[in-house]
Amino acid sequence: MPRAQFTFEVPGELGALSTARPETEFRIVSNFPTENGLIVILDIGAPKRSITQALDEEELLPQYEVLHADDQRTVIQYEISYVPAPHRAILKSGNLIQFPLPIRGGWASADLTTSQERLSQLGDAFDAAEVAYDLSAIQQSTDETALLTDRQLEFIVEAVERGYYESPRQCTLTELAESFGVSKGAASGILHRAERRIIKRFLGKPPI
Repeated sequence: MPRAQFTFEVPGELGALSTARPETEFRIVSNFPTENGLIVILDIGAPKRSITQALDEEELLPQYEVLHADDQRTVIQYEISYVPAPHRAILKSGNLIQFPLPIRGGWASADLTTSQERLSQLGDAFDAAEVAYDLSAIQQSTDETALLTDRQLEFIVEAVERGYYESPRQCTLTELAESFGVSKGAASGILHRAERRIIKRFLGKPPI
């Protein structure tokens, strides 16, 4: 069973807050679904005075409650009225993230132990939601295609068959994206991640 290490861009208020304070580590301790969204418990690596001042001045988070505070950390609880795209994608793939989930500079990082099928579904769900991410499966396998998610393999095969890698190219990135019904940016991201993992395996390096 593969173990995946992946990072993904955090959207919305929390993503903006983390991006604005790249030196601070944020950790989602847990979240709870509500009728319309999520209740989030967030552990912030900063003392109460500095972080609450920033929260109040920048208004990057909705109304919150301080659950704990000391000289190094502040734990708050707040509610959002929507389910973020990464959260929906992870649930759609049938996977569960282990908490706490660390976030720094607007990006979350996590480890995941799952089946190969669900790992592929996770990549597909992130691609479909157009969530920026980097996903790497760490496993021992003689099957070179196991390097890639099903979606990445599908794109690479189609790109080769249509002459995307020929010189001159016989197929543009836009045409390739249209054939899969995704944006040009999403197609570029899928190919880039697949190409990087193939190149690293060729050089004898871990495909991460």
